[in-house]
Amino acid sequence: MSGHSKWHNIAAKKGKADAARGRIFTKIGRELAVAAKGNPNPATNSKLADVIAKAKAANMPNDNIERSIKKAAGELGDKEYKELVYEGYGVAGSAVIINALTDNINRTAGDIRSTMSKCGGQMGNTGCVSYMFDQKGYIVVERTLELDEDTMMEYALDAGADDVVVGEDVYEIFTSPADFSAVRTNLEAKNISFLQAEISMIPQSKVSLEGDKLETFRKMLEKLEDLDDVQEVYHNVDLPEDEEEE
Repeated sequence: MSGHSKWHNIAAKKGKADAARGRIFTKIGRELAVAAKGNPNPATNSKLADVIAKAKAANMPNDNIERSIKKAAGELGDKEYKELVYEGYGVAGSAVIINALTDNINRTAGDIRSTMSKCGGQMGNTGCVSYMFDQKGYIVVERTLELDEDTMMEYALDAGADDVVVGEDVYEIFTSPADFSAVRTNLEAKNISFLQAEISMIPQSKVSLEGDKLETFRKMLEKLEDLDDVQEVYHNVDLPEDEEEE
């Protein structure tokens, strides 16, 4: 399996994450609160435990995590959030999958439809592009002198991972969705920290865009990610390294 993200420049990736930290924390905070509703104990709520791992990988402070979990019992009240998945196309037929968490479906659908339309894309029907992706557990670990390739391979495969892709700066670990929590827990028990840890949609192949089409697609991604109700945006476009490092 080829690498999902380039992750070739750790400093640049961290800098980009820092710049968007407030927005990322807000989105993960809502995800934590929704996952904790009904059972705020990660020991018996595996979904909450997975979101906590995602939050820690994004360097979300423990205080923020705890406050978000407490919202499940208080601030959310009777408000019901729905997890929705939208599919569609960007410029040149590129494929996009959008995960949303919303208390107002009409607002969210309208915002996503309008954003895609303004950037040369369009929403599609359920299943129109999801067949081009595989749902996988996805864990990224920084490659260091202390954690060599053989050790990482042994740890991940013994924990139940399907595959490990060795990159210049990172290890990318892929699991089935069902095994993600167990693999994550096993690696955490070995004091391994993550740069990324989540259930993701991995494109089976990627398409290349150039010039104005590439710029338009990047603009659409940015606008979609800025929408409050949008949690994650997955796509099959091979973004050039210099663009990703900015």
